[in-house]
Amino acid sequence: MNVEFPDRETVDGWIEPKPLPSFARVQYEPDAAAVEDPAARARAELDALPLEELEPGATVAVGVGSRGIHALAEVVAAVVVALEDRGFEPVIVPAMGSHGGATAEGQREVLEALGVTEDAMGAPIDARMDATLLDEVPVGDTALPVYFSTAALESDAVLVLNRVKPHTNYEGRFESGLVKMTTVGLGKQRGAKAIHSTAIAEGYVPTLEAALDVIEREVPLVGGVALVENFYEETARVEGIPAGSFRDREPELLEAAYDGMATLPVDEIDLLVVDEIGKEISGAGMDTNVIGRYRVLNAPDPETPDIDLIYVRGLTETTKGNGNGIGLADITRRAAIEQLDVTKSYANAFTSGSLAKSKLPVVAPDDELALRTALAALGGYDPETVRVAWIRNTQDLEELRVSAALVDDLPEAATVAAEETLAFEDGTARFEPT
Repeated sequence: MNVEFPDRETVDGWIEPKPLPSFARVQYEPDAAAVEDPAARARAELDALPLEELEPGATVAVGVGSRGIHALAEVVAAVVVALEDRGFEPVIVPAMGSHGGATAEGQREVLEALGVTEDAMGAPIDARMDATLLDEVPVGDTALPVYFSTAALESDAVLVLNRVKPHTNYEGRFESGLVKMTTVGLGKQRGAKAIHSTAIAEGYVPTLEAALDVIEREVPLVGGVALVENFYEETARVEGIPAGSFRDREPELLEAAYDGMATLPVDEIDLLVVDEIGKEISGAGMDTNVIGRYRVLNAPDPETPDIDLIYVRGLTETTKGNGNGIGLADITRRAAIEQLDVTKSYANAFTSGSLAKSKLPVVAPDDELALRTALAALGGYDPETVRVAWIRNTQDLEELRVSAALVDDLPEAATVAAEETLAFEDGTARFEPT
């Protein structure tokens, strides 16, 4: 049965139009340091890994994930060339669990959307979804089967490359980074599912540590290249970390990531409007630390920011229909639903066990009716005092729009670039100069 969402004519009679707040276009520019040439730095950081222990001609699996990391293609290409210069044969292995619809073709598509192709990288991509069971170990009262990519296991050595950043489901000594990519990403769908299921019951950190212990024992892991980004999603730090040192080094890098992460300039918001969500932006479609919502069993939401309602307008092109994270919103529009690939979104939900992120919010026919609905749902609506923030996505926060009531609360790093009025054309929102 096809779901029929109410059309504009039907919804238009349910909620009366309301006067809209005035808006300001804001430039938010905190100070942030950046690495001048991330690719060159990554290549140099390979010296920290015990590659000299490998025989000439050894194959090295390079684990690459699905995130839109700054200069990702350039960094991966530099690592590939550096390995070749050392006499090795690199092969790129997608390390992204169930992303791409949990298919080899889908994971290739994700990498291609990020600029990582065989032609561009000068190395083969082995995207097989096969995973080998390494062992089964206890985590609390749960038995954890530890899987690892068969393609990576067939290589003589394994190296992972990932950004260290706050996770979208939990807080701990290590969150997103080399530990998670090694255990979850290279576990493919079966491994990712096993770890998420165990983590929900026993906690993420002990689950990841137990899986890492097995992998370090059973896999020829040589290490990884960790990246940390600043507010502008530029590379702020690059570090080569040998195997056996991930859990010692990641906490410090994670602290740096928290200090530099992109955040909204205000903490108390009535309505947040997000133009687009996508897997390359965040594993949860939009960064849960930016919006203040985890929506995960046994994990309290972040204390800040405090956002009453969220309206998501659409999906990025790069996410290829994976709308995981749409469930973090309270309302969306028909245009976003038309972009949605339910199979890809559900592959994420089934694997992670984070079901709320793939639920459908209320679906309005267009922007005008979505905003009318959201503002009415706030209760006691007043256009002079309503606190609305409007962003492109949770990754690009250096330019945003805020309602007039938020202007006086902006920090010094935020400046008003222009005053604007919100208008609609055939129900689609646009901003016009005042």
